[in-house]
Amino acid sequence: MREKILQVKTFGSFSMIYDGKSLFGRKVGETQFASMMQMLIHERKKGVSRDRLEQELFGEREVENVHHALQSVIYNAKKRLEKAGLPDVNYIEIRNGVVYWNDEIKVQEDATEFDQIYNRIKHEKNPDKKIKDLEKIFEIYTGEFLVKRQSVIWVAIEARRYEDMFRECVEEAAGLYREKQNYTQLEHLGVYASNIEPFSDWEVLTMEAMVALGRYEEATDLYADTAERYFEERGLKPSKRLLDSMNQLGNQVMHSYDVLDNIQHNLEEKGIPKGAYLCSYPTFRGIYHHLVRMLERSGQSIYLMLCTIVDSKGRPMKEGAMLEGLAKRLEESICTSIRNSDVVNHYSKGQYLVLLINTTREDCAVIQKRINYKFLTDRQRTGVRYYVNSVVYEKDL
Repeated sequence: MREKILQVKTFGSFSMIYDGKSLFGRKVGETQFASMMQMLIHERKKGVSRDRLEQELFGEREVENVHHALQSVIYNAKKRLEKAGLPDVNYIEIRNGVVYWNDEIKVQEDATEFDQIYNRIKHEKNPDKKIKDLEKIFEIYTGEFLVKRQSVIWVAIEARRYEDMFRECVEEAAGLYREKQNYTQLEHLGVYASNIEPFSDWEVLTMEAMVALGRYEEATDLYADTAERYFEERGLKPSKRLLDSMNQLGNQVMHSYDVLDNIQHNLEEKGIPKGAYLCSYPTFRGIYHHLVRMLERSGQSIYLMLCTIVDSKGRPMKEGAMLEGLAKRLEESICTSIRNSDVVNHYSKGQYLVLLINTTREDCAVIQKRINYKFLTDRQRTGVRYYVNSVVYEKDL
């Protein structure tokens, strides 16, 4: 007869299943029963002190007799466990001021399994066995530890610990896949890690695998989509890791042999350019580096201007329903107020960077007035604050 085990899931979502039936039904909820079971199951080897458990369940609430209140919660929990079909034993025991889960009821907790496999990986020398264990880790880790209870101190500490171990395992697996030149698995790893831990730059692994497999356009598209998503959803510009990865991947991209006329045709901008050159941050950064290098010989005067949307009190606007519409209007005002040769980047939700080429400080003031004329309306309470720096070439001594 198959041994019945209490299966506990803590990563990504929380559930407790015994003999195919959930102890919580369709909805877990933030109940004292759930809080107590999470703590007792996760720390079942060493137990939980009664004082700590009482603090977890009752916090700063005024309870006339906290020991009696705990006994009441434990009594109700035992009734609930018995009703769920668990064997009739003393599920929760208190010994010398410490509360324990009775090990007569066998438990399989994903977090405990994660710890066991992780410790095994740390001492494993055989790369094939190590990669198998790493792949088991990735099957287990389907999201943050007790994600809906991150405000609880002990949960937050454990969640951070598992997150750090997860990242270490991803890097370890990526290294092993590189050694074996198993780029298909590296791509799968990048996609998995990006889904589990969004906005953590794991897309670099997917991009690396795509380039190694000769899928250069897909890698470039992924970078562009990633940079746009990071910006739109979090207001983040590409991290140094993503930028470095893109530069490295760009150096590896090799096109098929071609003649100069075809190459030049493919380089040409499609359509008739209208307004300033609006580009991504990596492109803007590359143009900036190139212009700085040219300054030594060209003698051009170049200015970097930052345009920041501010509210009626002159404070930078960083969030809010209005900001998206204002940013779009400011973008149009900037692009139609400067020359085709100037360069623009949407740097953050309420900020734009502008490279003004071969211009003067006085011209910058004129451009600002031109932008304001197009951006501001009679009743508008928001505005734009401008900061301008000269771009200079600094020669190494």
